[in-house]
Amino acid sequence: MFSVGTIPGGTPQSPEPGAASASFPSLAPVSGRGEAEEEEDNEQEPAEIYLCALWTSGYLGIAYYDTSDSTIHFMPDAPDHESLKLLQRVLDEINPRSVVTSAKQDENMTRFLGKLASQEHREPKRPEIVFLPSVDFGLEISKQRLLAGNYSFIPDSMTTTEKILFLSSIIPFDCLLTVRALGGLLKFLGRRRIGVELEDYNVSVPILGFKKFVLTHLVSIDQDTYSVLQIFKSESHPSVYKVASGLKEGLSLFGILNRCHCKWGQKLLRLWFTRPTHDLGELNSRLDVIQFFLLPQNLDMAQMLHRLLGHIKNVPLILKRMKLSHTKVSDWQVLYKTVYSALGLRDACRSLPQSIQLFQDIAQEFSDDLHHIASLIGKVVDFEGSLAENRFTVLPNIDPEIDEKKRRLMGLPSFLTEVARKELENLDSRIPSCSVIYIPLIGFLLCIPRLPFMVEASDFEIEGLDFMFLSEEKLHYRSARTKELDALLGDLHCDIRDQETLLMYQLQCQVLARAAVLTRVLDLASRLDVLLALASAARDYGYSRPRYSPQLLGVRILNGRHPLMELCARTFVPNSAECGRDKGRIKVITGPNSSGKSIYLKQVGLITFMALVGSFVPAEEAEIGAVDAIFTRIHSCESISLGLSTFMIDLNQADCGQCITGLNANEILPCPPGTQQVAKAVNNATKQSLVLIDEFGKGTNTVDGLALLAAVLRHWLALGPMCPHIFVATNFLSLVQLQLLPQGPLVQYLTMETCEDGDDLVFFYQVCEGIANASHASYTAAQAGLPGNLIARGKEVSDLIRSGKPIKPVKELLKEKQMENCQTLVDKFLKLDLEDPNLDLDIFMSQEVLPAAPGIL
Repeated sequence: MFSVGTIPGGTPQSPEPGAASASFPSLAPVSGRGEAEEEEDNEQEPAEIYLCALWTSGYLGIAYYDTSDSTIHFMPDAPDHESLKLLQRVLDEINPRSVVTSAKQDENMTRFLGKLASQEHREPKRPEIVFLPSVDFGLEISKQRLLAGNYSFIPDSMTTTEKILFLSSIIPFDCLLTVRALGGLLKFLGRRRIGVELEDYNVSVPILGFKKFVLTHLVSIDQDTYSVLQIFKSESHPSVYKVASGLKEGLSLFGILNRCHCKWGQKLLRLWFTRPTHDLGELNSRLDVIQFFLLPQNLDMAQMLHRLLGHIKNVPLILKRMKLSHTKVSDWQVLYKTVYSALGLRDACRSLPQSIQLFQDIAQEFSDDLHHIASLIGKVVDFEGSLAENRFTVLPNIDPEIDEKKRRLMGLPSFLTEVARKELENLDSRIPSCSVIYIPLIGFLLCIPRLPFMVEASDFEIEGLDFMFLSEEKLHYRSARTKELDALLGDLHCDIRDQETLLMYQLQCQVLARAAVLTRVLDLASRLDVLLALASAARDYGYSRPRYSPQLLGVRILNGRHPLMELCARTFVPNSAECGRDKGRIKVITGPNSSGKSIYLKQVGLITFMALVGSFVPAEEAEIGAVDAIFTRIHSCESISLGLSTFMIDLNQADCGQCITGLNANEILPCPPGTQQVAKAVNNATKQSLVLIDEFGKGTNTVDGLALLAAVLRHWLALGPMCPHIFVATNFLSLVQLQLLPQGPLVQYLTMETCEDGDDLVFFYQVCEGIANASHASYTAAQAGLPGNLIARGKEVSDLIRSGKPIKPVKELLKEKQMENCQTLVDKFLKLDLEDPNLDLDIFMSQEVLPAAPGIL
């Protein structure tokens, strides 16, 4: 048996430079090997990568097997555009030999794979595309396949439950697409027998570990972090019509920064939030635009651009309808406004500094094709006529033939009146009136009212007329004159529609031929929309521009503020934070409840996250190093309550959450409080990761929780310079008092400053160096509104525990309870009716009196 964990100072052997280490060590090499063996190793076949990818509803799940170290790499579910740009980045980075996917795929994925397979001159060689039945990617069967796998790094002594808990700390079972991709990959490996083709069938494909895969420059953040930091927070919609299905964004970082004016800007902002980066070029280019619009002289320009962006609509949907010839009248209006708004954006950006890349891109890439599209639509489409007829119509003077037919159609009413007058002269004198009507697809008909004597169908026959049908008490006939009109004028309506449809098709072809510039308009306009929204928030909330320093290897924040908490509290005390180099990599924060420890931790995480998105941050100064991941283990039941300055904690909810569905599909296994999230950090964090831990061990036995916390921190301390940057807030004062952590420069102790004023405890909400000497639990309980007698009893019990003395029940409470029990029993005796023949005293004594005896005696 060998230990499972990361090797101190080691680097994962993977082809991607951005992979986060979540690996397991292989057995140590045997010393004293000969040169022949080394040469034999050098002649081994090159590493091969087999990738499994699924794309559904805008999200991508990826897993791949690397033969160089026999490990499976996975990337948690990530949003990806319909063009699958993220998948293309993954392919360019890892260069797989095979791409495995489901035979039942989305149209976009099918098109992407078809294009990939057709790249004959692609260097390096294009991958093999493998389709497996969709049943092989089922969620439950994929879970079963993962849990039933034969993994050498899991000891045989582990029970099924322990194996599930162990794997759930490494594999994100809440990422459904990733789980399905892993299941499909395992099916492919077993079928293809990668690396064990010549072995006995009972020898399975070796899997020596799982690693979390992160693309170069992308920062890894799991779903727990998004939740507990309130980066996203969905709430039920207040409308009674949407209470079942509608959701809205609650008080969250995304909610206060989302001031986008177009739908695609909102989608891009959410995409940036789900894909933070440490690409300094990209981040600084975003900050340059925000800083430009924060200048007072550019406020009017920002407002004008925002108004134009409000007219940028869903261009891809319109282009899709054009390809299917399902274009609506409203689509032409929307496209016309979008194109003219894009031209307005281009003209405005040409007057702005071209040193800013975004302005230069908009000025150059919004080409004259836009003007051509707008001109064509404006000259061809009759918007008023189209709305009136609810179909595509063209303006006059576009097609002479259409104009002539429309002129004829407009003159038809008076002409048909004259025809009807002549027809009436030839009809029976009993017929008082008639009319000639035109019905598309049927033609011209003579219409007369139904007379009283016309009862049977035979009564409808009129000499010289062909009866057609009866409708609304009117008889419709063909006459010689109506037949002449059909031959002379034809089906004008259908002819006009057909010719206008042909013009619409030609116009669609002109637009689709310039679809590339329209797609680029959407990309650049949505980017501008996001940066204008971030600039607006930075202006209103007083944010400042962060700096990036790869040499820092940590974060440095001067007078930082919690972006959500400062909106809820009347006053907010800013705090600084600094971690980097080899000093103070682990910061242990102690202090009373409600003193601001959790707020401080979340504040550090949120400021770092905002800087990695490319936003200004709530701090006087902020310098961010090469952070590659953010991990949190913060009590998931905490939330910021609007109008309150403290965290509200739901003590009725467990902190453990739920693990994955086990081997029994109906079995949900609980995990020890907080350990699952911390296990992810232990398995994945690197020296550039930021780890935030709060309330670790809450709900667990105190000794067990303290031991686990100390073990985790000592594990990281043993890594030395490879230790992540860790902020841990705890009420386990014994961690310090018992000196469970070794002394050294890697550990720094912080506390929340307080002052005792008589019986009162004053919170300054200020972080300072030092260690809290007491938890002040009684004061916090009093502030929360607990009765004084309960607080006094709590102090008494605490002193008895500390001194090792037995804890006895309170006599007064016992006497009160005895009297209540006696009175209850007396009332039952008084209600007895001794003259009742059905009364059984033996039953009364055994069921009522005897069970009450222990509470009385």
